[in-house]
Amino acid sequence: MNKLIERFPAQLVEALEIGSNAEIKAHDKDINKVYVAGLGGSGIGANFVAEFIREECSIPYTVGKGYSIPAYVDENTLAIASSYSGNTEETLISFEAIQKTGAKIVVISSGGKLIEIAKEKGYDYIQLPGDWPSPRACLGFSTVQQLVVLNKLGFISSESLLSIKSSVDLIKYNQEDIKEEAKKVAKFLHGKLPIIYTTDRMESVAIRFRQQINENAKKLCWHHVIPEMNHNELVGWKDASDQWAVIYFRNSDDYSRNQVRMDINKNIIKKYTPNVMDLHSKGKNLIERSIYFVHLGDWVSWYLSQLRGQDSIEVDVIDYLKGELAKV
Repeated sequence: MNKLIERFPAQLVEALEIGSNAEIKAHDKDINKVYVAGLGGSGIGANFVAEFIREECSIPYTVGKGYSIPAYVDENTLAIASSYSGNTEETLISFEAIQKTGAKIVVISSGGKLIEIAKEKGYDYIQLPGDWPSPRACLGFSTVQQLVVLNKLGFISSESLLSIKSSVDLIKYNQEDIKEEAKKVAKFLHGKLPIIYTTDRMESVAIRFRQQINENAKKLCWHHVIPEMNHNELVGWKDASDQWAVIYFRNSDDYSRNQVRMDINKNIIKKYTPNVMDLHSKGKNLIERSIYFVHLGDWVSWYLSQLRGQDSIEVDVIDYLKGELAKV
């Protein structure tokens, strides 16, 4: 896993190259919404894209992470099926429903049944390299290709892709500092329950971090966002424990009222745990800052796995679940 994380900057570069060569045909209907079907390591890329394009894309962009699709998916929809393996059960079942709607379909996958169907039926597809053993390590591929599709169909400019490119320089330049900070954060979290807070515009960073802690470090973790958690979860802070470890993902350009809320929150939460830490992003825009945090969080999850004596690649329980499902 550490070697896969190390390759993340190179993966982003490769993803941009793949995207530049992708051919996405125009739809014969007006597209007025986007729906993405994807789960796990493939689905989180769609969450990031939704945040990256929120202030530019003029049509709704929603993500589905289950077996069914919304009733609004129709012939005026751009429907993206994202699965690194191409064999994700939920995505394949929802893909069956998507095909009946007349939507503009684009498949993003390294192979499997999704690519087979796309080739057989003439759907647009972007095929990813198949030599990555862990789908959660392929975030760059899924995120970039979705941005590419939106750009080629005219829903966003090339600015997002340029920011991906500049993000590569950012994390490569700061690689050693990122690793050193990640080691400190991993030690801070070791033996404790991680609790992650950030603002609503960067929830994907918190989700990604939580998922990486789950899968790589084999540890439970939870997250929430500000300001929403100020209307509910904050009231739950009543029991003192030195087993909680709270991390705030912060940005210099967070909305001013949210910055104030974070400071007040910290003062409240410090009454119940001494373990509170701020992490500050680097970068000039949302995409650069998000990619910076992703890379930092990935390294944290790996160093934490080492402290816990866990195999960061192993996901035996998921394999067991799939095996049991296959019997039904």
